[in-house]
Amino acid sequence: MELRRYIFKRLFQIIIIFFVILTILFLLFRLAPGDPVSRMIDPDMTAEDARHLMEQLGLDQPLGLQYLYYIKNFLTGNFGFSFHYGQPVIRIIADRLPNTVLLFTTSIILAAFAGVFLGKIASWHKGRRLDTAMTLGALVTHTLFLPWLALILIWVFAYKLGWFPINGMISEDVWLDPDAGLWFKAIDIAHHMILPMGTLFLIHFGSYLLIMRSSMLETLKEDYILTARAKGLTEKTIRNHHAAPNAALPVVTSVGLSLAFSINGGALTETVFTWPGIGRELVFSVSHNDYPLAQASFLLIAMVVLLSNLVVDVLYAYLDPRIRY
Repeated sequence: MELRRYIFKRLFQIIIIFFVILTILFLLFRLAPGDPVSRMIDPDMTAEDARHLMEQLGLDQPLGLQYLYYIKNFLTGNFGFSFHYGQPVIRIIADRLPNTVLLFTTSIILAAFAGVFLGKIASWHKGRRLDTAMTLGALVTHTLFLPWLALILIWVFAYKLGWFPINGMISEDVWLDPDAGLWFKAIDIAHHMILPMGTLFLIHFGSYLLIMRSSMLETLKEDYILTARAKGLTEKTIRNHHAAPNAALPVVTSVGLSLAFSINGGALTETVFTWPGIGRELVFSVSHNDYPLAQASFLLIAMVVLLSNLVVDVLYAYLDPRIRY
């Protein structure tokens, strides 16, 4: 019951915050200097299509009615048409979002598992050479500048060695070949994913290792660890079954926030590797004044960040009952 009440409380807070963000974004687009119609209507549209879109968005109505139209369109997924693509914005987002989720979810989860595993080993060997080497390696990867690292990997492994494709997500010759089966297409995507996924893995891995190491060192000072040793449990059992699960709580928070900000934070990675995801579309829409697509992208980012925070809070409360009270 306590957990359920906590979930409803946090969900209510998230909904309020999201509608505040929704309102702020509405005001920015409607009250900014200039004509909101010229920002939201493609000048290349025919007069009939422009008039129809104005009616859908409520741009010919007073500001209060425009806000109601805005809320209604958001709830129904009607974000207008992209100026550049000439397609509904919701369709573009639906096409790009799975690519972003595939790349970032895979890389962050792999980095989290590696960071937790090596972080608990480093803490167990505190002050030894293994701990020093792991800590220094994590600090180096954690502080690397992402675009610089991505360009170095492209230059070495794609340009010089030719092991991986330089950019893109697929090879046209594979996907246009009628004899290429689903397995070969999956391998082709994985081949293109290795460099961007490796870049994200290295950037996030160091952070998770350092967080896990620090948390483990604090956990090993707790009384229940001393009790476990007094019971005669092996050091491996104490490390893996008593210390590690409790020490992993801060990593859970970090992973959740990393996944939340991967959509907008991935703009640099997706741009460097020309990966067709939401981050790249966000950069493109802003730089090309594609306002409907930019607005929908910002709303998607806000929604994903808030929902991810909710999931992290609930998971944290589930793992640590003290959070519920």
